[in-house]
Amino acid sequence: MKKALMAGLASAFMMLSGITFAGSGNAAAEPSHVAGQIMVKFRDHRAAAGVLRQHGLSEGASIGSTGAHLIKVPAGKEVQLIEALNRNPVVEYAELDRIVQAATADEYFSRQYALHNEGQAFANTADSLTVDAGTADADVDAVEAWTVSTGDGIGVAVLDSGVATDNPDIDPKVVARANFTTSRTNEDNYGHGTHVAGIVAATADNSIGVAGVCPGCTILAGKVLSDNGMGSSSGLANGINWAVNSGAKVINMSLAVGASLTLETAVNNAWSRGVVLVAAAGNGNSQTKVYPGAYTNVIAVGATDNNDAKASFSTYGASWVDVAAPGVNVYSTFPNHKFVIGRQNNRSFGYDVGSGTSMAAPIVAGVAALAWSSHAGATNASVRANVESTAEMKSGSEPYWAHGRVNADKAVR
Repeated sequence: MKKALMAGLASAFMMLSGITFAGSGNAAAEPSHVAGQIMVKFRDHRAAAGVLRQHGLSEGASIGSTGAHLIKVPAGKEVQLIEALNRNPVVEYAELDRIVQAATADEYFSRQYALHNEGQAFANTADSLTVDAGTADADVDAVEAWTVSTGDGIGVAVLDSGVATDNPDIDPKVVARANFTTSRTNEDNYGHGTHVAGIVAATADNSIGVAGVCPGCTILAGKVLSDNGMGSSSGLANGINWAVNSGAKVINMSLAVGASLTLETAVNNAWSRGVVLVAAAGNGNSQTKVYPGAYTNVIAVGATDNNDAKASFSTYGASWVDVAAPGVNVYSTFPNHKFVIGRQNNRSFGYDVGSGTSMAAPIVAGVAALAWSSHAGATNASVRANVESTAEMKSGSEPYWAHGRVNADKAVR
């Protein structure tokens, strides 16, 4: 495989050709909440109906295995009702349902410096942007890792905007799909999820496109971001629960949301059931925490470039950002139909570059999946420890992340 691959040789967290979707100046602004609904958890659910009736409300659907329920409320009254409910001793907590945003021998393998960096310069697809030459070996040593394992049989859940059904490099790798948004279908019409999924598990050695970090992995495509790239905390929590129940070993979340007790419970439940969780650290070029990345049971991922330097946009902070991975001009799959990111930013159908910690996170998810498959008796705790302890700390990057830039080859041995 190595010989063939070398011969043949893109939301709030996604940056494409220098355009970032995290807002002006890429500041880490607090996302808004979903109008007309809140999340409530009761200490004694037998009293729920009575408490809710006092406020003219009705019981709502449970949110995964978190114990919280999604309650419909009059739009504009969310904060007022949360304050009132939180004064009732029967209520464990009531909180906003915050908006989740996207954290924004193969034909193009030579453009995949993140997997194998020989210092090559390359052009993207859409506008012939030239990516300057990098530093040899400023990569995750994926080609070397594949001599040990390609991750066969490991399921990685990509909780994102869906995965395109018309890209032959990634669609065949999808073994389960679910929709936790208001979008009509679980097709990826935004583009972010397809790009992320390809980074994880695009088919290798098929003469087209790119190769994923874990080319033997399968993808569970949980659509938690709608066709406009937005989602909800409740939808994400439900997506996490679905991924766990569907057998995912690793969950990737290239997205951002404000702190949520419901979401944190979903994360902790997934961890307790043996799943590795990975999330983007954000594109704020600051130390501001974003979630779910900042939760203890999630591996938070910062971004580097093709010289192993911190990406200019990457959020950082060794106190909470765990590892880093390439996240600048990462080449991967896109839909072969019209998609929002493409229309906004002149992206090509099929394949192109994307930049952001959204791109770095799935590289780490892929490395974690490789580590799962290569160590007998592996657990989520041992896989996380393995990924972190084998990361390479580059001189000068100590303030940015706790463990360094991941190395797949070291993680599988």
